[in-house]
Amino acid sequence: MSRNRQTYMVGGVAALGGFLFGYDTGVISSILEMDYWKDYFHKPSSTGVGVIVAMLTAGCFVGSLFAGWLADRLSRKRTIMLACVVFSLGAAIQCGSRNRAMLIAGRFVAGLGVGVLSMAVPVFMSEIAPPSIRGRLVSLQQWAITWGLLVAFWIDYGTHFIKSDASWRIPMGIQIVPALILFVSMSFMPYTPRWLVNNGREDEALRVLARLRSSGDTTDAEMIAELRNIKTAVQIDRETAVTSYTELLRPPIRRRVILGVLMRILEQLTGINVTLYFAPTIFKQSGLTGDNASLLAQGLNGVINCLATVPAILWIDKWGRRKTLMFGSLACGISYFIQAVATGATQNKTYDDNGDLNLNMPTGVSYLVIVFIYIFVASFAMSWGPIGWIYPSEIFPTRIRSKANSVTTASNWLFNFVIGLVSPILIKRITWGLDLIFALIMFASVAIVFLFFPETKNRTLEEMEFIFGGSPWAHKDKKRIAEHDATTNHYMDDKV
Repeated sequence: MSRNRQTYMVGGVAALGGFLFGYDTGVISSILEMDYWKDYFHKPSSTGVGVIVAMLTAGCFVGSLFAGWLADRLSRKRTIMLACVVFSLGAAIQCGSRNRAMLIAGRFVAGLGVGVLSMAVPVFMSEIAPPSIRGRLVSLQQWAITWGLLVAFWIDYGTHFIKSDASWRIPMGIQIVPALILFVSMSFMPYTPRWLVNNGREDEALRVLARLRSSGDTTDAEMIAELRNIKTAVQIDRETAVTSYTELLRPPIRRRVILGVLMRILEQLTGINVTLYFAPTIFKQSGLTGDNASLLAQGLNGVINCLATVPAILWIDKWGRRKTLMFGSLACGISYFIQAVATGATQNKTYDDNGDLNLNMPTGVSYLVIVFIYIFVASFAMSWGPIGWIYPSEIFPTRIRSKANSVTTASNWLFNFVIGLVSPILIKRITWGLDLIFALIMFASVAIVFLFFPETKNRTLEEMEFIFGGSPWAHKDKKRIAEHDATTNHYMDDKV
């Protein structure tokens, strides 16, 4: 821990980027149920709500596409700072919205900033971290997201008692504060060693790596060996540099791009953002009456999400990526299936005067469904939540890491946009059918991870060339990797 203290500090500061996304996601989910917000924007229909919610992710999609180019040109550090400025502008527009168009525009602008952050922060973290803690460090991004959600839920709960438009304007404006904190803090953070080496600033890379690994000792043998490996990898990368996004579709990189995109798509198809965006609505449908009850249930949802991420932060580099993802998929699938069966067997649909759907389930069944919503959230938080950020950020070589991650992150936001757009309509029309769809996807993802995703825990970023250099069938490639590891360890033992 002492050797990596500086690395944890720098990574922790960068993780504030996740807090911004989490807060913006959490703040809108509860605001959608506030009476003053509904009245001000003339009670949007389910389609209108979908557009308002999804416009953030539309901006994220666009922002993530530009993030790769920005991160290579400006550096990971300056790209994060620029994203903070854009996000703050979007938050200010949302806070001061005079009509629905202005609100939608503000969410799109904020989304541009979040999209850039969602690509640049994990890459920044993965490039400053040693292999032994890379998973843990990048998991801080997801933990920061859960903290953003949690803080937003409880701020919303507090402000919904205000009897004016300030009930929703205050929580929307508050998010500017962490954006400014991140902007100022990042100005004191170092550039990543790999970006510095790639831009010919090797002396500075030595000083940065010494700061991160050896308390500033530029003669530390382990640190010097790591810098040597980075230089070698960057030299190889320069000889095979990617100058166009179309080159990402060519072997041998194509396999990793496909897996990175698939990882982000499956993460969205867990349905987590349906729960995060529309939990108060779902809780009301399930039988919790009144705004207080549904908002309190949402607040508890945020607490569970935050706490359940902690085991992943502590042990993800011991558990591994594959087993954790398969466990998470199975647990999420079972939770969804039980919700679908319980709801489908007992619901009695009615609509109130405002056109809101009530399922009128027996009290015991309602509580059962709510409990399994919480179990689903906890299962996601320990698995797909952190690994969805970790895996794509660690599998690509330096020469294409920014471009490839911009593509994988864009795919995440594209599916997030679609899900945010259609979910309020599906929640109202097919109710338990949506749970069943997500359950089937989760069960299928167990097989997908087993068949295609190689294990990457405790590997240097430079080792990924070998890990992904074998069979595309990951479960059949274990023997080759094990033999390589045994040989490597044998040589190391000989040297000792």
